Amino acid sequence: MKKRIKISPSLLSADFSRLGEEVKAVTEAGADFIHFDVMDGHFVPNISFGPMVLKAIRKFSHLPFEAHLMISQPEKYWREFADAGADVIGIHIENNMNHGQLIEEIHKHNKKVCMVVNPPTDITAVYPFLEDIEQLLIMTVNPGFGGQEFIKEVVPKIEKISEIRAKKGLVLEVAIDGGINYKTAEVVKEAGADILIAGSFIFHGGDYKEVIEGLRG
Repeated sequence: MKKRIKISPSLLSADFSRLGEEVKAVTEAGADFIHFDVMDGHFVPNISFGPMVLKAIRKFSHLPFEAHLMISQPEKYWREFADAGADVIGIHIENNMNHGQLIEEIHKHNKKVCMVVNPPTDITAVYPFLEDIEQLLIMTVNPGFGGQEFIKEVVPKIEKISEIRAKKGLVLEVAIDGGINYKTAEVVKEAGADILIAGSFIFHGGDYKEVIEGLRG
């Protein structure tokens, strides 16, 4: 039986002047998550949303919100996003901190953990945490900006994690973010992806329902 691919629209490419309406629209179009990119201008060279924005738009959707923390010292700020309504907290393996301790703290708060790995990072860095997280997000662009081109050299990482997951019987879902369109979606699904995160392709692609279903395949 073919597995159902989940779609998570990234609000970084939505119309900021009508963010609540955009969240409502992609929810009604069949999305599975709402992806909320948090950038601090330090960990990545851009600034985006804070917890107050997440709290303000939370009422527009019943879907799980993923707070992808592209910030320095996420251990200091993750609770603010959790309390604002985030269901999944995304933390980067590249952050210099005690990842195991933070995963434990997030779980105690009854939130799920998504560990994120950037394109240049060796995938083996996440191996110690695969049994403790609900999602692994493999970036297929360098984080910080929307609309970048898909980095195809990352695909073997997806295949490797899928192989390890099957071998060990792990329950984590593999998410992909960066340069996702109909063509690249097929590549990462073939490699083992479960969740596709797309911003520009959904929000600038016309009919949201049509695009979401097209990505799901």
